[in-house]
Amino acid sequence: MNGPITLPATAEQARHALLLLGAPAAPRLVVDVHSALFDGDLSMPALAALRRDPASGLAAALRPDLTAAPGLVTLAEWPLELRIVTPAARRAGALTAVVRVAEFVAARPGAGRAAHLLLRSLAEDVPQGWEAADLADAARAALASPELVAALAEEEPVRVEAAARAASLPAAQQLTGAPAVPSQRGGELG
Repeated sequence: MNGPITLPATAEQARHALLLLGAPAAPRLVVDVHSALFDGDLSMPALAALRRDPASGLAAALRPDLTAAPGLVTLAEWPLELRIVTPAARRAGALTAVVRVAEFVAARPGAGRAAHLLLRSLAEDVPQGWEAADLADAARAALASPELVAALAEEEPVRVEAAARAASLPAAQQLTGAPAVPSQRGGELG
């Protein structure tokens, strides 16, 4: 007699996918990674509901101005430095995620069709990813490109300073981002 199968809670499913990715990610990617590589029923509506729940363990990625970066989700437990996204950091995070997913799939000899379709979709964002004999190696090469390395070095002071400012925010705002400051309209006072 078989007992009932217990699937991980939705928050734990999202956590598994984000831990594998290792960087802020689009919700669709989180759901696709979980669906292809883990057991569970994580869906976009369920992930959207989790993002609104402060107890879920999910947090917003933050821009250098400390507002929420739209379209990215992270784990609340990650250090602020990892949750601050800039263009080069976002690119490096995406490439790192490709390396991690490709290595995870390679370590699972019985990876199914869904895992290979996921790798195929990830290859689209890696230079020569479609032609590469090893997608992880192609992503590593892109990570080591002089252009990306230089862009990361240039952005590093911005990210460090933003993380220091974020540390002074109340805990809730560290997870959701600071409210956007409305722009001032009009001109000089007469």
